[in-house]
Amino acid sequence: MSAHNSLVLEHLSKRFLSNDGTELQVLDDIALAIAPGEFISIVGASGCGKSTLLRMILGLETAYEGRILLGGEPVNGTGLERGIVFQDHRLFPWLNVRDNIAVGLKNSPLPAAAKRDAVREHLTLVGLERFAEAYPHQISGGMAQRVAIARGLVNRPGVLLLDEPFGALDALTRARLQDELQRIWEQEKITMVLVTHDVEEAVYLGDRVVVMQPGPGRIKRVVEVGLPRPRQRSDQRLVRLRENVLADFTH
Repeated sequence: MSAHNSLVLEHLSKRFLSNDGTELQVLDDIALAIAPGEFISIVGASGCGKSTLLRMILGLETAYEGRILLGGEPVNGTGLERGIVFQDHRLFPWLNVRDNIAVGLKNSPLPAAAKRDAVREHLTLVGLERFAEAYPHQISGGMAQRVAIARGLVNRPGVLLLDEPFGALDALTRARLQDELQRIWEQEKITMVLVTHDVEEAVYLGDRVVVMQPGPGRIKRVVEVGLPRPRQRSDQRLVRLRENVLADFTH
């Protein structure tokens, strides 16, 4: 894992202008250092600015205080070194699975043959080789999210951002894709930042869990998970950690 994947958030604050002209502070003094190849989970109540923070890291939000550094260099706008997967898979219905993944290489400088190889490799990575010619309406929601993950990874970004990627799926599919994501992360050694409402998911997948609080969004605390992988959902240490984090939202 190379240092160019390190991600540092330096005292980020973000305000929006409301319709009546007043300022609404969404984030306040967010400071976090994420090591190369680390899996960070971010949890918090609705309105604490989790998704706004991801948009800032991605480069879609540019008006804010503080700095975002990737590999020691300030982030300015979007870039190929950062990928994202949303809750809604956002596949193009007129493209098949292979071509939807290839969309992730649209701005890549790779030659055509290398792009084809990368798409083939990532079809295999997410286990969808047999569905390369299928269209979004012909595959399940879980499979569509796998396509979205492959599209987010195909350009080999240094950081993959995940904004509630499994939030719309049933519990069984969600659990399977959590395991799939963990396998991909371990294989690819990529820095991942997951935003989720699901505390169990956050603890199960993360090296650390960042707990945020609203009004405005701040980091309340960072919880080290510190459990070896592969993890078992029934592991009492994992259950205790989950209960510990959940207490932040029930007390």
